[in-house]
Amino acid sequence: MTKVVSTINLKGGVGKTQMTVALAEFLAMLHDKKVLLIDLDPQTNATVALIDENKWLVKDQKGETLLQLFKDKLYFTSKFDINKAIIKKVSNVAGGIPNLDLLPSSLGLIAIQDSLPLIPAGRFYVTSPVTLLKEAISDVLEEYDFVLIDCPPNLGIITLNGIYISDYYLIPCIPDILSTYGIPQILDRLNNFVRETKIGITALGIVISMYRAQSRLHDSIIQDLRIRASRKEYPRIFETVIPMTVRIAEAADINASVNTLKQKYGYGRVFEDYEDLTMEFLKYV
Repeated sequence: MTKVVSTINLKGGVGKTQMTVALAEFLAMLHDKKVLLIDLDPQTNATVALIDENKWLVKDQKGETLLQLFKDKLYFTSKFDINKAIIKKVSNVAGGIPNLDLLPSSLGLIAIQDSLPLIPAGRFYVTSPVTLLKEAISDVLEEYDFVLIDCPPNLGIITLNGIYISDYYLIPCIPDILSTYGIPQILDRLNNFVRETKIGITALGIVISMYRAQSRLHDSIIQDLRIRASRKEYPRIFETVIPMTVRIAEAADINASVNTLKQKYGYGRVFEDYEDLTMEFLKYV
């Protein structure tokens, strides 16, 4: 049965996209899972981390990104085709990972996102602005073991489309004050959303990313997060901690040709950390 997981944080720059991409690649290549990554973030970072930018531009111009899905509902058109939009065998590893597909985003979402609440509820009030993604991918969802959704750093209509179809959500955060400040807001808003929509989403946990070793602040905040989790104030804190390294930033370069995930993420700590994270992820879902 397909498991859908959204990754979200209200603050950008917390390693959310890179973690989502890495999870998708490790699940597909090392664990033989069929994975679809949905890039809901208008910044398109996950998209250009998995396909060449020129290829993405062609898809965008042809209306084969998520932008067209939302434009159809705004302008009463029917151009979006999920089968044309999904890109098969993405990643720069070995010319593309056979089990990994991508539903790409578009910078154009930035221009229309404020208009999305104006989308009508449908002739018979069966649909709403937060159910558009569910309607679009329902026919292909069961083709995958996992669907990972990279959400924008907000709780607007686009993010709620991802949350609406998700079984779980994951919160990556840097262990500093600004990155953890929004956690209560995320939990409160999503709890309210669940009560209103009756969806069955569960908090999978919080993943510490961009950790700086020997940082008293980082260590102190991690300890505080674990205490809050033990009190059930927060969801579980993953045991695996993703460090801040240059290698992680370099791994996002789609133009770097590599044959294995070890070549992409390095033969040392970074590869091992992402593999540990993937194993822990599989244990919890």
